[in-house]
Amino acid sequence: MSRSASPLQRTIKAVIRPGNESGYVAECVEIAVVTQGETLDAVTANLREAVSLHLDGESLAALEHEPAYAL
Repeated sequence: MSRSASPLQRTIKAVIRPGNESGYVAECVEIAVVTQGETLDAVTANLREAVSLHLDGESLAALEHEPAYAL
């Protein structure tokens, strides 16, 4: 009996929480990405950039993610 490959994920999950002293901290659940920003808009933009830089040149299939991912 052959096993089919598990479907690739379409999202990268992250948690955004208030920073210890100010602003916000964002941390991805599945990949090693952490960033911060003074506002929710800033931390979200920083998170998108950090994830993009982290995944640049990586095989997303090897990480079980589709090439077109969403945060």
